[in-house]
Amino acid sequence: MATEFKMPMLGEVMEEGRIVAWLKEEGAAVERGENIVEVETDKATMEVESTTSGVLKQILVPAGETVPVNTTLALIE
Repeated sequence: MATEFKMPMLGEVMEEGRIVAWLKEEGAAVERGENIVEVETDKATMEVESTTSGVLKQILVPAGETVPVNTTLALIE
């Protein structure tokens, strides 16, 4: 079963973030705590860690897109 990887709230007032780059490709193995995506907020650009281990099954939000906090970015199986 796939786990939803969601846009985290990276600051107290963060409402949305822009995907700068995916650091892993679909089909790649990921470990919990490993950086998998770079996100830009209104204050900084940060690398975000995977919340689970598995395979990056599907990227749902491509680089360049801006989405609200808690939006599902990818599926990890």
